[in-house]
Amino acid sequence: MAITCFLPAALLLASLLAGDAHAQTFRERVAASRAASVLPGKPPLVPAGARVMRDVSYGADPRQRFDVYLPAVTNSAPVIFLVHGGGWANGNKDNPGLVDDKAGYWLPKGTALVSSNYRMLPDTTPAQQAQDVARAVAKAQSLAAGWGADPDRFVLMGHSAGGHLVALLGASAAQLTAAGARRPLGVVSLDSGALDVPALMGMRRVPQLYHNAFGDDRDYWVATSPQHQLRRTALPMLMVCASERRFPTSPCDEGRKFQKAAAGLGVRVEVLPVAMSHAQINRELGQASAYTEAVAKFIRGLLGSRLPTLHKPAQPR
Repeated sequence: MAITCFLPAALLLASLLAGDAHAQTFRERVAASRAASVLPGKPPLVPAGARVMRDVSYGADPRQRFDVYLPAVTNSAPVIFLVHGGGWANGNKDNPGLVDDKAGYWLPKGTALVSSNYRMLPDTTPAQQAQDVARAVAKAQSLAAGWGADPDRFVLMGHSAGGHLVALLGASAAQLTAAGARRPLGVVSLDSGALDVPALMGMRRVPQLYHNAFGDDRDYWVATSPQHQLRRTALPMLMVCASERRFPTSPCDEGRKFQKAAAGLGVRVEVLPVAMSHAQINRELGQASAYTEAVAKFIRGLLGSRLPTLHKPAQPR
């Protein structure tokens, strides 16, 4: 039976802050958290007729895999490329709430989804995780035509730590190019709390998970900070933020600061505050709501008038 490892963000934060009497190091605590959260696999729900390909490889490591969700009757489909959260140390490409409602909303509209894993802390840093995501995007684009999807119409979407990674890749697009990826159309970052990493790490109270991710080297903070990596080549971005969240920083304040810096470079960034929790922003996207429609409108704007042609595609080999 397949298994899925996941730990809800709040539980992950609490466990890393509290530590464990039997596992003193960060590596041991993460291993204990993952072992405690192994549950029987429950594949995401998808609409009738959708086609699913699991564990497509983009590298040698077992974490370098992604799943593909294809509409039943679309050709030249645009692709939303999903990157999960989990504090850079946990999570999985089929995390509960990551795919289900998004698939239910976008697949019937002729848009494909790809949901990717990446290597985790403490073995792999956020900078290397961003490289993993870039490699995964390049691999998915190289295969897209064979799925009936369009490699030139990818949109990156990530939640929490995944929101940081897609924002970092979108800030200049240089890592995507270096990995051999075509330029995606844009980015949707779902409640990333790490847009300005040096400012975050300079706060008086910083949860341990951020210290685990970013360490104490200011040069590394800058290198992994979307705010500091913004270039004129940045992708258009939508920064969704929990309007009531204040700790360790306000993601909406970070988003507006990011938006202001991007505007100075002539880069389009929109900020979408929503009165939802950090988890709800991910889990409820795709459900019938003004929130879902706002995100969908942004994505439609990226896709422009190049809508998919609907007909029965050839089955993937």
